[in-house]
Amino acid sequence: MDPVRRIADTDLDGPLETITLVSLADGRRGFSGYIASVDAHAPVPGGLAAHELERRLLEMGFVEGARIEILHEGFIGRDPICVKLDDMRVALRRRDARGVMVRPDAAQ
Repeated sequence: MDPVRRIADTDLDGPLETITLVSLADGRRGFSGYIASVDAHAPVPGGLAAHELERRLLEMGFVEGARIEILHEGFIGRDPICVKLDDMRVALRRRDARGVMVRPDAAQ
């Protein structure tokens, strides 16, 4: 098993490359990549407080370096989404997924 490397651990000796991060909430079915950061934004009306949402996401396994893929989208408004998070499946509202920043796979 390969060790998980954080973006902060990358070597800076070579040429710097631009890393494009995408919000998980903006992904479509089939979107995949690795979680770069979890940073809940300002609270959404009717949603959890930002710090509480961030804590819950981290406890569920949305941690830096975890492999993620969107498997399914809801029928109405593409909400909620079902994601494969390493070896488990998690259903998540798009508004809650907004703060999960993903480094997309190179093929995308």
